[in-house]
Amino acid sequence: MPGPAAGTAHAATTTDVVCLGESMVTFLPSQPGRLADVPSFGRGIGGAESNVACALAAAGHRAAWVGRVGADGFGDHLIETIAGYGVDTSAVRRDPDRPTGIYFRTATDRGAGAHEVAYYRAGSAASAMSSDNVPYGEVFAGRILHLSGITAALSGDCLALLRELTAERPGRPLVSFDVNHRPHLWRGGDASVLLELARRSDLVFVGEDEAEEAWGIEGAEAIRAALPEPSVLVVKRGSAGATVFSGLRPGPRSSNAGGAEIGPASRSTEGAGAESGPASRSTEGGGAESGPASRSTEGAGAGNAPDTVTHVPALHVDVVAAVGAGDAFAAGFLSATLRGLPVRDRVRHGHLMAAAVLTVPGDLTEPPARDHADRLAALDDGAWGRLRLGPGWTAADRAPEEVRTS
Repeated sequence: MPGPAAGTAHAATTTDVVCLGESMVTFLPSQPGRLADVPSFGRGIGGAESNVACALAAAGHRAAWVGRVGADGFGDHLIETIAGYGVDTSAVRRDPDRPTGIYFRTATDRGAGAHEVAYYRAGSAASAMSSDNVPYGEVFAGRILHLSGITAALSGDCLALLRELTAERPGRPLVSFDVNHRPHLWRGGDASVLLELARRSDLVFVGEDEAEEAWGIEGAEAIRAALPEPSVLVVKRGSAGATVFSGLRPGPRSSNAGGAEIGPASRSTEGAGAESGPASRSTEGGGAESGPASRSTEGAGAGNAPDTVTHVPALHVDVVAAVGAGDAFAAGFLSATLRGLPVRDRVRHGHLMAAAVLTVPGDLTEPPARDHADRLAALDDGAWGRLRLGPGWTAADRAPEEVRTS
């Protein structure tokens, strides 16, 4: 296996986050309705890992995307568009024999029964990624390596690559893994491998709904019991917000983290507050009932040091399109992690980044200015619970919602 030799971590890391995975050209409908009835589509880009890279670069971080696209016009469009967000795309490889993947989708919520997505990705350039053709020097060059379960589903070679990248070795960067369970990609496959990959990672994002669907595991505590290894586990709980389990874990898993500390040193101490109501969409997507406001408790760590358990409620958001929010949430959480913010604020920045995407039609948008997001993340629990964000909120230096809650 041609991975980096032990002890060859870069002495001077210049990249904050490297994101590896598939990106595709997406065609967005010009109007609501069935795919059969939509007369025209606008072109955009979509891909969990490239979305995270674009959001991080737009937020001022040094982000790189590593992937594989066809030697075609769609590949040109992907590279040029992603680079336009400030992402380093120098490690993207072109495949002369396989096409760039594309997909079409309807305007409805992904969770709605009428939602349609038509993928044209079988045999794509991205599905040919393997441990033999990925540039390991660039992949391991960042403080954080961000991966997702989508890549594992693309092919046997892609799964083997993720197993190689998540293997313990000296000099491995901090590994962030978003489970991103997509049922249609696992038809005939075994989604339990996502649990395996998550257990080999340092920071894991997973939704309660996808843990139940992929692994038959219900509830945040049960998910933590099944995933005791990651130092930080972020369980997304729909309209109830998110629960973070953080605790130091032994082993040489992230010796090249370069200051991207993810352990429990930064703890939330907020008390109870407002509940999230049903009138607006949560930044985490549908599902659970709203829980209490931000709070932190001590919990068991399955043979490790006790966890710090931090609960942070979601925001009220007037949703334009419910796509890309999970990637944006991960980007906001990673951004705040890189800045060394407390766990509660990491989750709040995730919610705010997700709210920015939920209030636009596509998967990507400009994030709020950092000082604006910092002011919102610093609100007390009552003001956070009353905050309601709608289209255009990121453009204002001080949103009307912020004024009303001050």
